[in-house]
Amino acid sequence: MGIEQTAIKTTYFSIIGNICLALIKGFAGFFGNSYALIADAIESTTDIFSSTLVLLGFKYAERPADENHPYGHGKIEPIITFLVVAFLVISATVIAYESIENIQTPHKVPKAWTLIVLGLIIVWKEISYRVVIKKSKETQSTSLKADAWHHRSDAITSIMAFIGISIAVILGKGYETADDWAALMASGFILYNSYLILRPALGEIMDEQRYDELLEEIRKKSLEVPGVTGTEKCFIRKAGMKFHIDLHAMVDGTISVTKGHDIAHLLKDHLHHEIPNLGHILIHIEPDDL
Repeated sequence: MGIEQTAIKTTYFSIIGNICLALIKGFAGFFGNSYALIADAIESTTDIFSSTLVLLGFKYAERPADENHPYGHGKIEPIITFLVVAFLVISATVIAYESIENIQTPHKVPKAWTLIVLGLIIVWKEISYRVVIKKSKETQSTSLKADAWHHRSDAITSIMAFIGISIAVILGKGYETADDWAALMASGFILYNSYLILRPALGEIMDEQRYDELLEEIRKKSLEVPGVTGTEKCFIRKAGMKFHIDLHAMVDGTISVTKGHDIAHLLKDHLHHEIPNLGHILIHIEPDDL
């Protein structure tokens, strides 16, 4: 299975999980008198839309390169990540606003059984985070990473809700708003994670050089090609789940242009074979006069 199909399959996993959790949290929050759970349901609902955006982005990014997009359509991925972050910010704002409203309005103590629901949700969301973050590392996808952090932030808000409801249930009258305070704190955590998700996507859009490990691997693999005596400049740009490379390779300065051309093709083929997630590779031959 290719990295694109892996990413799409993982996104379907996120969408189905979020639909189920949004319904469970919404009903449990309504019947259990817990706004922290309702806040959790709101976040899961936005997760459904954001995961759907990620899926549509992956589908679009699968399109092959064409005359207008010679490097493919992978740049749609960080743009989708920006939209996912926007959903996170909106959900955090709604949760914060409603939490403040509920803190100022007297209401009933949450039902004790909501703690069982929350406990199961926390376990599931942490499992979901680990599954999706693993796939994001395999595919080098910033959108999947954002989706994974949706799961992790959901787990954290559920932990906050668990603490708040526990305080309200154990201490009783006078502490009814504990779960609302928990939801308010969770909204701050969501905003913080929004920045952590946004930063690498912004770097991708700006072609920021931040792939030191891949850079070293490219230099190492290049030296395995007969005729390549070293490497000079190496620029890396990321588009979707592919890395586009501009590499200056050094060869014996006395060989013919044809021989240098052949070495460049060998190097390009070797890098594609050894590092599968590389996209377009441009090799510039430099004479090694040493």
